[in-house]
Amino acid sequence: MQKSIERIVGDSEGVSYEFPAFRFEGADKAAPSAYLQAALHAGELPGVVAIDALMPMLEKAEAEGRIKGNITIVPQANPIGRAQYHFGEHQGRFHLGTRTNFNRGFPLLAAPDTTLLPDTTLGTADQRLKIRLLQLSLGHDIVLDLHCDDEGLAYLYVHASLWPAMADCASAMGVDAVILWDEDTDGTFEGASITPYLNLPAEVARFDRRVATTVEYRGILDVDGTLAGADAKGLYRLLVARGVVLDQTLSTPGSFTGTVAPLENIDMMPAPRAGAVVYEVKPGDRVAKGALLATIVHAPGEAGGRTQVFAPQAGIILTRRSRRIIRAGEDLLKLVGDRKSADARSGTLED
Repeated sequence: MQKSIERIVGDSEGVSYEFPAFRFEGADKAAPSAYLQAALHAGELPGVVAIDALMPMLEKAEAEGRIKGNITIVPQANPIGRAQYHFGEHQGRFHLGTRTNFNRGFPLLAAPDTTLLPDTTLGTADQRLKIRLLQLSLGHDIVLDLHCDDEGLAYLYVHASLWPAMADCASAMGVDAVILWDEDTDGTFEGASITPYLNLPAEVARFDRRVATTVEYRGILDVDGTLAGADAKGLYRLLVARGVVLDQTLSTPGSFTGTVAPLENIDMMPAPRAGAVVYEVKPGDRVAKGALLATIVHAPGEAGGRTQVFAPQAGIILTRRSRRIIRAGEDLLKLVGDRKSADARSGTLED
């Protein structure tokens, strides 16, 4: 294993940011290669501890000569966001200087060619970070971007062109759901990883062996040793199943039995009032149309001071907010409906 230190020049003199990248060299040039990163949203740490648990497994495989394809791992992909605190609260989702989501604004290239990436010499530090992450990841057959939600199930975002070919990956990782999307207009990292291949001939794009996904590892508080170990085993099973690592002790992943739905089926459920949220459902619950989802206490102790929110359609509760204070218009939860949402939103991920 080789370790390099990647350096991102800051926006003022004397300021720079660093993050490590680890590389395992594969023994078979024909084997698929893999790129894994975590904490692009810098406060989302379940993927970080999963990689921490995965590394000894890969080091053992390397020592035994079982690494077949090249592997690049960036355990903490956002040193800029890691350093951002405001009044003692960590702010790792948006760059405070540009107000841009760290998982937005990646260039959507016409081909997987790093020479097509824009010059960010005169750009901002967050733009330089995004370009460097794409330089590290472009060209790999497998690209995994590890995130988490507020409170939720483990699930994947997958471009429709990769499904059901990626069903083995979902099964290997043990996730509960897969959300399919087909257009990225915002420039997410996942979108930047798959878009360069969409207009290539099938024999070049090789969607049968290509993997690109945003992995949502449950909730932001699920930073736990047992979960990290299970997630690491899931990542390892994926690498074995796709031929990056050789391990004859593992069986082929079974069929994926979780929920699969298009992005358009998700209802985000904006809060009609500001106040304290009392949830009546939790992630994983199956609900019927009209079921009570949450009560917002907006005028405590007063007549009419509670507003109830009901399910617009039948479906599965995928996620909910981890905090219990809500503003009017903020999203309460993600309901994966059985049919298209009446107010389906475009884009791979919500802000």
